[in-house]
Amino acid sequence: MNALTPYAAFFMRLAVGGVFLIHGLDRIRGGIPNLSLSSLLVLLVIAIETVGAVCVLLGIWTRLWATAMAVFMAVTILAEKLPRRANFELEALLLAGAVTLMALGDGPLSIAVRFKKAPS
Repeated sequence: MNALTPYAAFFMRLAVGGVFLIHGLDRIRGGIPNLSLSSLLVLLVIAIETVGAVCVLLGIWTRLWATAMAVFMAVTILAEKLPRRANFELEALLLAGAVTLMALGDGPLSIAVRFKKAPS
């Protein structure tokens, strides 16, 4: 194992969380929809892209939010990109990054490390 391996999660959190946050803020600038069944889905996406991104950036509940991000990217690729034969490179990279964070977790450079109990 290389000396930088424990910090891989930190760099992956910055990349994935940063891209999701930028997309979430753009979606918010587009306006929050009125409440309806379809707008609840949009609000869920906004939550994943903003709240989830901030949590991932800070290293709080990383596996949970990374799972939500991975599911969101898989659904986006399958439901939106593939049927239109659109490019999905960004979505595929975000899916891979989210799956990586699901495996790595928070890493040593996270806020969550401060709250974890030391083994007895």
